[in-house]
Amino acid sequence: MKAIEFTAFGDSSVIKLNDVEQPIPKANEILIKVAATTVNPIDMKVRSGAMQQQMPVKLPYIPGSDVAGTIAAVGPGVERLKVGDRVFASTFGGTYAVYVVLKEEQAAIIPDGISFNEAAALAVPLVTSYSFLVEGGELKVGQHVLIHGAAGGVGGVMVQMAKALGAYVIGTASGQGLELASSFGADEVIDYKKQDFTQLVKDADLVIDLAGGETLAKSFAVIKKGGKLLSAVMPPSEDLAKQYNVTAAFISSAPSHKKLEYGAKMVEEGKIKIQIAKVFKLEDAAKAQDLLSAGGLNGKVVLEVNE
Repeated sequence: MKAIEFTAFGDSSVIKLNDVEQPIPKANEILIKVAATTVNPIDMKVRSGAMQQQMPVKLPYIPGSDVAGTIAAVGPGVERLKVGDRVFASTFGGTYAVYVVLKEEQAAIIPDGISFNEAAALAVPLVTSYSFLVEGGELKVGQHVLIHGAAGGVGGVMVQMAKALGAYVIGTASGQGLELASSFGADEVIDYKKQDFTQLVKDADLVIDLAGGETLAKSFAVIKKGGKLLSAVMPPSEDLAKQYNVTAAFISSAPSHKKLEYGAKMVEEGKIKIQIAKVFKLEDAAKAQDLLSAGGLNGKVVLEVNE
């Protein structure tokens, strides 16, 4: 089968479209004929070698963190899903390909009326949003949540899920993302390039960091005592957490069909919509990664698999 892979770490030039062996599902696994996957920031971090200490991979490596497609075969013990089902899932690696094998636990049925491109674009954001808002954040009705990167592929869905949960949502964005974050339902939108969010936000119950760096460090100052700071980018400072008397953690979202089904219900109810910024063919994965790396995109970058 065709797959995008790299045999060395580096920039997008290491990405190649190669013929590789088609995987075979084992016990409790499903084989998905891939229709679409997306480009996520983690893909470039892994490709560069920057994640080798935290999340080591073996070369050659096929990237990809999400998938939408049709089940082509199932292994022994698979009961919830069957051949022919339209499914979507999140994972770590392997989806920039014509076929991918995943645990049945990771995949959920795609809601009616949702295309493969849209489902692929929803998978990681739904799982991440659940992990941060429901599991880690334990967000309650009426609480104030600040989301950094509120117009991005993950941030936009997170804003919508937080609103559906009854929270007061403040988001940071810039450019066209300001209007987009507002359209997602954010109660307040802050232009991080022109405004200092530390002067505009006070006593937040929860801050979700999708940016890292200085933004993460400055976020401690806007959280109420006993509040939470959760980052998807890097571990927050333990010293600052103690100084400000808040809970701070780096979260890596574990794949789960239950998380997908939770978000899919909101999609079916019209509470969550996905924003797709650009669609590429699988063979143009390097261009797609470079576009996302350049920044300034609002929404997800999709890779279509047409073989």
